[in-house]
Formats: sequence, structure tokens, C-alpha cells
Amino acid sequence: MPSTHPDAPATGSPANRYDRMEWAGAFGDLGTLIPFVAAYIGVLGMDPFGVLFAFGVSMIACGLYYRTPFPVQPMKAIGAVASIQAVQTAVVTPAAVYSAAIATGIIWFGIGISGLMGRVARLVPPSIVLGIVLGLGFGFMLQGARMMHTDWLVAIVGMAGTLALMGNRAVPAMFVLLAFGAAVGAVQQPELLSRLGAASIGFSAPSFALADVTWNEVFVGLVLLALPQVPLTLGNAVIAITEENNKYFPQRRVTEGKVAVSTGLMNLFSGAIGGVPMCHGAGGMAGHRAFGARTGGSVVILGCILLALALFFSGSVHALFQLFPPAVLGVVLFITGMQLAAGSSTLPAQRGDRIVALACAALCIWNVALGFVAGVALHCLSRRGWLRL
Repeated sequence: MPSTHPDAPATGSPANRYDRMEWAGAFGDLGTLIPFVAAYIGVLGMDPFGVLFAFGVSMIACGLYYRTPFPVQPMKAIGAVASIQAVQTAVVTPAAVYSAAIATGIIWFGIGISGLMGRVARLVPPSIVLGIVLGLGFGFMLQGARMMHTDWLVAIVGMAGTLALMGNRAVPAMFVLLAFGAAVGAVQQPELLSRLGAASIGFSAPSFALADVTWNEVFVGLVLLALPQVPLTLGNAVIAITEENNKYFPQRRVTEGKVAVSTGLMNLFSGAIGGVPMCHGAGGMAGHRAFGARTGGSVVILGCILLALALFFSGSVHALFQLFPPAVLGVVLFITGMQLAAGSSTLPAQRGDRIVALACAALCIWNVALGFVAGVALHCLSRRGWLRL
């Protein structure tokens, strides 16, 4: 039965497009991509080539396969822990991050190919899925507000211009916002333009990154980085993204098992060539959609750009990412959060389910894994009559 949602594309037309709205929507996930990639490169000292090459190839593959704005994002918990530990203890090294990607790939590929993922997903009630998506939306908005707080004037101008152009197909809002951000960055940090102008084009090629990994780095990657990420990935990057995709793109439905397998494959590839752990996040799809993307063409476009940067401009990537002020990236995150929260605003009819969904959402603003576990526990207690909500 065809979807009646106003943003859903017409049934029977699943081919990728590469028009100006897909180009604009391609950059809708920069609010999460740039900060984490910059941290991996700037704090951990990872080779920009491996990081960008893995993202680029994975995005192109996902855009061509799923044919919806199916995102590829850094795994947030791993990125945060890796950056903090690298600064405080120097325990986490680039090789430990490669190991975390491989461990993550093995975990999710195994769960997906075994058929276990589908059975696990069926045990999660709709109220929990709603809570995760709603909490992620508000979490993105709060993080966006924090980033906008670094320069409120820039944020207000950027937000006003973006909202005024949202939905404008002649002048896509994202193009104007990126141009505004680059202009502000150039004025605030003119030395970046000199660095970018002096950048040389040099071809780089992928290589095997695991040759010198030690057992200690494997242990750190598995125990400190990969395993704590599993509940977060299950809630946001498997269950929630499946719900989001199937709601807006019913003619290109996916299953949790398929998403788990693709998560596993792209992490196995990423770890092998020196990339970072990656996932599919519901917030990423909301970001692409918020700025006009309706097909996988947007993800292919972003993947091609990252692939070109990796192959020819790896040495200037850090300066390029610094050109966009945090306040402008905060605008992208805030609007992404609004899009995500607005799409999940219909609460369940039963009072108990509403309370479970809201409690899950509130905790997911802080920690998605905790919100998921607490939501499941509340649901089970309520259904058994041990807790009256």
C-alpha cells in the first residue's frame, strides 16, 4: 500500500537522482561528520586518507544499494571515548581504532548474517523505537544549541537564512549556509585560506593498515571502544534507522538484519584500510532529508567528494574542515534534530506506552544505550503489572 506521508517519494520511482536538491541534501549530515573526523585526525593523529577513503567508498556503496538517503556516520561513542582517552592516557592509538572497526564489523556481520538481528528487533516495542528517535532529535537540537553558543550572531544569521530558504528548490538552503559558513571562516581565520591555497594535489593509494597491530591494541579496541558501542548501535543505527527508512521510503524497505550486515561489512573494510568505526544513524537520514535529499544520490554525491579528497587532497583536509565555524555546524545539527523529532511526534494511545516512550526519549538525550535499556526494562515491568504507569 503506498505511503501517504507528504515527504515520501512516489511509489515505483526508486532510482537515484543527482539534481540540485540531492546535492544540497548531501551536506545535511556535516554537523556530525566534520567534528568527529576532525577529532580523529587532529587528536589521534590518524591518516586522513584512510578515514576519508573508507567513508567515501561506504557512502557510494550504500547510496547505490539502498537508493534512499541512507547515511554513513562515525560511531559517536567510540569517537568520543577514543578522543578523550587519547588526550588523557595515550592508551588509544590509531591501530586501536582500526581494531575497534574490525571488532565492530565482526560483531554486526555475525548478528546480521545469522538472522539473530531480526528476532532481537521484534522484541523491541514500538514505544521504545519512538523514544529513541524522539530523544535523538532533542539530543541533536541541544548539541546544535551548544555549538551555536560559540558565536550567537553567526548562528542567528545562519539559522534565519536557512529557515527562510527551507524547501526552496531554486536556491537550496544548504548551499547558502555552506557559503555563509565558509565566508565567516575565511574572515575569522584568514590563515586557513593561505594554507588551502598552498595545498598541493598528490595522489594517494589505499594500503593494508593491520600489519603492525599489537594484541594490546586489539584488546583496547575491543573492550574499551567496540563493546560499549553495541547498545547504542542497536538502538540508533539499526532499529531506529530501519524504522525511519521504512516510514519515509516504503518502496525501498529494509530489514534490521540487512542493516546489521551492511554495518558489519563497511567496518571490516574500514578497519582494514585505516578507517574508523562507522554506522547508519537515524539522525543522518533526517539531516539529508531536511535539506532536500530524497534518494541515495545524495549519499553517493557526498561519498564521491570524500573519495576525491582522500585520493588527491588528504594533506589539506584538516584546514578545509576548520573553515566551517562550529556555530554554522550547530545550525545544521539543530535543524536535523527538529526534522527527526517532528517525524516522531505522534505518541502512543495508551498512557503506559506514552510514559515509556517519553522516559526513553529523555534518557536518550543523554545516552542512547542507557535510554534503550531503561525503556525495555520499564516496558517489561509495566506489561507484567509490577509497575503501574
